[in-house]
Amino acid sequence: MTKKIFLFSLLTFSVIFWCRGQDKDKRTQFFPKLELSVDNVPNKENLWVFLLAGQSNMAGRGLVEPQDTVPNKRVYTLNKQGNIIIAQEPLHFYEPSMAGLDSGLSFGKALARHIPDSISVLLIPTAVGGSSISQWLNDSIHREVKLLSNFKQKAELGKHYGTVKGILWHQGESDATTKLAPLYQSRLSVLFHQFRKIIGRPETTIVVGQLGSYSTNSLWSKINDHIKYYVSTDPYTGMVKTQDLKDKGDKVHFNSEAQRLLGERYAREFIKLQP
Repeated sequence: MTKKIFLFSLLTFSVIFWCRGQDKDKRTQFFPKLELSVDNVPNKENLWVFLLAGQSNMAGRGLVEPQDTVPNKRVYTLNKQGNIIIAQEPLHFYEPSMAGLDSGLSFGKALARHIPDSISVLLIPTAVGGSSISQWLNDSIHREVKLLSNFKQKAELGKHYGTVKGILWHQGESDATTKLAPLYQSRLSVLFHQFRKIIGRPETTIVVGQLGSYSTNSLWSKINDHIKYYVSTDPYTGMVKTQDLKDKGDKVHFNSEAQRLLGERYAREFIKLQP
């Protein structure tokens, strides 16, 4: 009997580890195997830079599919070493065991269709999953990333390569608690002031995505109310609605289709905010 129990336990653990391996393979099966270098980097005036900031729904948890790795010769990103490469999903590299599809490449491709052909787009990832707005404000180390310092470092790289035109922000899930939610609007105002100070332009465009409507946490809607009100007070900030977007089945993260739509909406909102 003891031998049978041992064999059954061994078989159970083997199945669990096999399933985990299958899930990992599914998550990464279409990840690009090679980075695509940029032969001729545009001059600063013709390279529009956007910083992607926030937590996991900006960092991306969607499933990367073949269409998400099709490059656009005018849409770039930075690799872990800070070098410019052709953008392919996933863009974020801070959490390799969880990285997935974000809205960045979709945003870049959509924007490229509506700006002059002489302009290229550089997407700079800075989002880290699970980060709260107070951690950003306090420049905390979260998942081995010093949040605001990393943003500043990446912003400096952006200014070195091109012209910083905007920031895409998606965050708030970690602040959807009875203690933190009431403080979200004021903290958002302080953080965006710091972002713009780092960029060096008080009128820098910031586009904020609402939290998904699929959560069972009722405080997500409170965070959305704070976002909506803040945007109404800031002429250089826009908001992307997400009520119709679906989750990936975990009631937390947008699925792949939602991420692509989110990117297109970020682009439309950014264009709308330009003089």
